[in-house]
Amino acid sequence: MTNDKIEKALLKVRAGLQQDGGDLELVSVEDGVVKVRLKGACAGCPMSQMTLANFVERELKKAAPEVKRVEAVL
Repeated sequence: MTNDKIEKALLKVRAGLQQDGGDLELVSVEDGVVKVRLKGACAGCPMSQMTLANFVERELKKAAPEVKRVEAVL
């Protein structure tokens, strides 16, 4: 059930990122930690960590309160 909530929230998040030329993909969900791979403009952006914390993580926690944090992986 959690993965479904996360996937739905990521659709909303991805739409926002794609407007700026970026994107992300879900890699895994383990013990409340969501791992994503940044793509496009997000991959090299110096603001990507702020985007993860202030946008992606916030939206995922709203959709699935069991999410503890979001981490970017290569």
